[in-house]
Amino acid sequence: MKKLAAIVALAVAFSAPAHAATKTITLAVSKMTCAACPITVRKALSRVDGVEKAEVNYESKEAVVTYDDAKTSVDALTKATVEAGYPSEVKK
Repeated sequence: MKKLAAIVALAVAFSAPAHAATKTITLAVSKMTCAACPITVRKALSRVDGVEKAEVNYESKEAVVTYDDAKTSVDALTKATVEAGYPSEVKK
């Protein structure tokens, strides 16, 4: 039984990438001109594999995205907004 537990523990340890982490970034999103635009941006970001949460604010023209960096990248997130018609970049 102890051997089985050790094998399971090792399998779990090696199945997850060591560098994987949940990250949160803020994107500056341009070309949002109405209150409905954030809905389109949020949907585009939510479709990206690895995105856990996307909150888009029309007034500040920002999107706060929480994602798994083992499944997606900042480039994929900005590409998703561009393809939806709303260019974005990481807010500094």
